[in-house]
Amino acid sequence: MGIHTYFRSLNDLERIIRTPGKFKFEEHCVSAHSWKVVQYAKTLADIEEQQGVSIDWKKLYEITSSHDYGEIFIGDIKTPVKHYSLELRSMLQQVEEGMVSHFINENIPPEFQDIFRRQLREGKDNSVEGLILEVADKMDQVYEAFAELQRGNTEKEFIVMYRYALIKIKNIDLHCVRYFLNHILPDIIEEGNRSPFDIRKITEEALSQ
Repeated sequence: MGIHTYFRSLNDLERIIRTPGKFKFEEHCVSAHSWKVVQYAKTLADIEEQQGVSIDWKKLYEITSSHDYGEIFIGDIKTPVKHYSLELRSMLQQVEEGMVSHFINENIPPEFQDIFRRQLREGKDNSVEGLILEVADKMDQVYEAFAELQRGNTEKEFIVMYRYALIKIKNIDLHCVRYFLNHILPDIIEEGNRSPFDIRKITEEALSQ
């Protein structure tokens, strides 16, 4: 009982493997993903600040570092399945949020429960911090899928993941998205020239949608 239970549970995130059931040259766990999302997000937020956008850094770090905590209870569900329909995505989110809420009620001391509810909530919303989280989350999908394609992984899941993530990113109206598309993505494409797959063609098709 108590916050010790929460700290102890963080080990579980190291054992939850992303994109389960598919061959991968490199395995990625949820805790590593969360760390990378924080790194992407703080750079994206710096870009926003350079353009005069006000950033709530406390909120940003809370939602990015904890955004996948609920996967302790439901695991990592494949992106195409998770987003098959709005109804299914909503149902999965309700299950995840319900189990996180139950965990807080059962294990976290009352004086800290409101804090944990704020920190472990679904952080993706229409605030600038929530949108940055969405971009950062999808950027990690781009990089994970790109690494597999570059090594010649023939699992179609990674082409789907790469395309889906790019489509989501390009439709978010932020300065950092434009920076990503204009300055970072070209470097990804250039590096992808050494890939067995036509990364440029896959990228252009995704951006045309």
